This record gives sequence, C-alpha cells and structure tokens, in this order.
Amino acid sequence: MFVTSAYAQETAPAAAEGDTHAGTAVPAAEHEAFPPFDAKTFPSQILWLVITFGLFYLFLKRVVMPRLGGIIDVRSDRITQDIDHAARLKGEADAAVAAYEQELAEAKVNANKIGQQANDAAKAQAEGTRKKLEAELEKKLGEAEASIASIKAKAMKEVGTIAEDTTSAIVEALVGGKADKSEIAAAVKSASR
Repeated sequence: MFVTSAYAQETAPAAAEGDTHAGTAVPAAEHEAFPPFDAKTFPSQILWLVITFGLFYLFLKRVVMPRLGGIIDVRSDRITQDIDHAARLKGEADAAVAAYEQELAEAKVNANKIGQQANDAAKAQAEGTRKKLEAELEKKLGEAEASIASIKAKAMKEVGTIAEDTTSAIVEALVGGKADKSEIAAAVKSASR
C-alpha cells in the first residue's frame, strides 16, 4: 500500500523512578527531511493530488458549474427580458411623443383657423358696424343738409324782408320821410338777382 512508516518512536524512560515524564523521541538518523519534501513519498503524494484534483474537478463539473450556469442563464434571460421590456417601453414612448407632436401640430392648425375665423368675423362685424354708422351719418348728413337748406331758404326769404326793412330805414333817415315800400321791394329784388 501507499502508507509510509511512522518516524516517531516511543522510548523508555531514561531517568529515575520519580520521573513521571514519558516522551517520544525521533532519532536523527531516521528523520532526515520534512515528510512532504521526502523523495520517497512523492508517488503517494502525486496519487493523492491526482485523486483530490479529480474529485474537485468532478465536484466543480457536476455541482458547481451547473448551478453557476443556471444562475447565469436565469440572469441572462432576465436581462434579455428587461432589454425587450425597455425596448417596448421606448417604442411606446416614441409613439406617444409622435402622437403628442401630431396633436400639437393639429392644435396649432386649429388655433390658426379659429384665430383667422375670429379675425374674419371681427372684420365683418366691424365692416357691418362701419356701414351702419355710415348709413346713419349719411342720413343725419342728409337731414342736416335739408335742415340747412330749409334754414337757408328761410333766411333768404327773410333777407329780402330784412333788406327791405334796412333799406327803408336808411331811406327814411336820409330823406327824412317815409319811403314807398313797393319801390324799395322792387329795388331789393333787382339787386339780389
């Protein structure tokens, strides 16, 4: 077998009867080197190294590596799912942004239309109000012109009377008597033509 002999040997008590110490002694000739470095034990050490390495390799291959592989696969699947989920959410966010921008553009177009319609309506209302005011002003202007014409005509009628009265007063003051009203009226009419 691969068992090596022991290097320690038990020795008999060397001292007196009262000495209660028993000990072991290793003769110097039998133990020349530290056992792991002794060339006689190399084959046994190499065999146990191969057996231990083989068992450790089998343990790693059969137990540890499958568990690590399973953990790595689970994490890889989870990472893939998270990346897919993130890509899906990014797509949804991009679609939401595109829809928002489209709605914003439509809202701007509608706002411009509403603003243009309000502007057109205000212009039409202002134009209607302006025409109504112009019509009222034309009517008032016509009434004022008619009133002025009537006042002018009345004044012109009275101008003849006033002129006759004034002429009559001037003639009376100059001549010193009463003048003929018919002559004065004929003179005023001929002068006003």
